[in-house]
Amino acid sequence: MAKDKPKKQRLKKKLLHKYRLVILNEDTFEERVSFKLTRLNVFVLSGFLIILLIVLTTFLIAFTSLREYIPGYSSTELKTQAIELNEKIDSLQKVRIRDSVYLASIRNVLTGEIKSENINKDSLYDAFKIDTEDVDLTPSKQDSLLREEVAEEDKYNLFETATSKVNYVLFPPVKGEISQEYNPEEKHFAIDIVAPKNTPVKATADGTVIFSEWTVATGYVLIIEHPNNLISVYKHNATLTKRQGDLVTAGEVIATIGNTGELTTGPHLHFELWSEGYSVNPTSYIDFKL
Repeated sequence: MAKDKPKKQRLKKKLLHKYRLVILNEDTFEERVSFKLTRLNVFVLSGFLIILLIVLTTFLIAFTSLREYIPGYSSTELKTQAIELNEKIDSLQKVRIRDSVYLASIRNVLTGEIKSENINKDSLYDAFKIDTEDVDLTPSKQDSLLREEVAEEDKYNLFETATSKVNYVLFPPVKGEISQEYNPEEKHFAIDIVAPKNTPVKATADGTVIFSEWTVATGYVLIIEHPNNLISVYKHNATLTKRQGDLVTAGEVIATIGNTGELTTGPHLHFELWSEGYSVNPTSYIDFKL
């Protein structure tokens, strides 16, 4: 114990022993600056500077863009691109699922593979016919005031706008005798209308042609997509006057009556009507009589 005590005293003396740091002019040896230092002060100051340097470095790496230049850290731009790509992938997956459902409905239209017990025959009727007898159409006071306000604003509007408010109706594609009725039990999801060869076939409603091709079984086939998720199908045509992507209006000629395809016994139109992916009886909504 007696030996350890002198050692501690000598160490303490070394740490607290004062030194002078002098900065001189080399030419004149004039004293410019001098500092009184001890070894303990030097150790404390050095430790403080090291800790400060570590804190500043950590701050620069964590809260500035300098970390992008350090190996192992990803850049903000890459993270932004990854988030955008992830959102695009999610959107594309939704589009793929929607297109798969849509293509499955089109496949059912072409092949007739559908369960008749799932058909809601009233859904199409509600989609394009509105019974206004039970609806109170008397305008309220707020509605009248709003109409007057809008009318005053539109009086000085330079751009003329117009919206169609007509009821949604179906146009008979062709007039003639029905040779085969709609019979889902026998998987005949259509009606066959007999008419002279080359009789014009007309679009049943406004829409877009989504299929216009030749098939071995049903000859020249044309499919139109209409509003309210309605699809009309025209088979066994002699010729087609519209191509895929064309816009058509109700009553516009789209094909001519024919006898094409293997599954036909004479000039007629095989007409199908599909709503929400399910077939419906066209005679419930269209009058085909001459």
